[in-house]
Amino acid sequence: MNLWPGAGYIALAFLSGSIPWSWIIGRLMGTDIRRSGSGNSGATNLARTCGRPAGVAGMIMDAGKGALPVYLVRIEALGTVPDIVLIASLAAVASVLGHVFSPWLGFKGGKGVATMLGSLLVLAPATVGAAFGVFLIVFLLGRYMSLASISGAVSIIPAVFLLNRGELPVQIVVTMVAILVFLRHISNIRRLLRGEEKRFWGRGSHGDR
Repeated sequence: MNLWPGAGYIALAFLSGSIPWSWIIGRLMGTDIRRSGSGNSGATNLARTCGRPAGVAGMIMDAGKGALPVYLVRIEALGTVPDIVLIASLAAVASVLGHVFSPWLGFKGGKGVATMLGSLLVLAPATVGAAFGVFLIVFLLGRYMSLASISGAVSIIPAVFLLNRGELPVQIVVTMVAILVFLRHISNIRRLLRGEEKRFWGRGSHGDR
């Protein structure tokens, strides 16, 4: 196992993931989203604080910063390296960790859902497609972004073992990232159980207060 050729790409993935695009967009619009709404620096709070178009832009940027480094590893730069799957998997983890523990924000960041989606979309597209289907159904039924994200994270674990058989590094990484995203939503789970969680739109959303 030789990880050295991919070490730079793993570091690049962390740096890419650490760029707080949603916070940057908020600042460009005159708002520090860490001091508004839920106080989270991710795209969902950006949407609630600065409007849904801004939130969509933040989500796309957050997904892109996860997808790009994994793409560079798996498709472009290291296609002939023996441990390509392992290196790409580690790059996916690094991008999510960069987002969750961004050094530019005092090692605090968002919850990693969009970045996870982007990185895993390149790493395991069929698995992400299955999990995204669950996410979309739960979101459209309840309009809770947090519940949909949790459902997607939970469903991606059995999906990766069914759809990525024989790719142990991918299975381990997807499971680890899904658990990380789940743990980052513990506070949301508590609010859901108390009936205090805000919907993304409609009655009970942040804008209805």
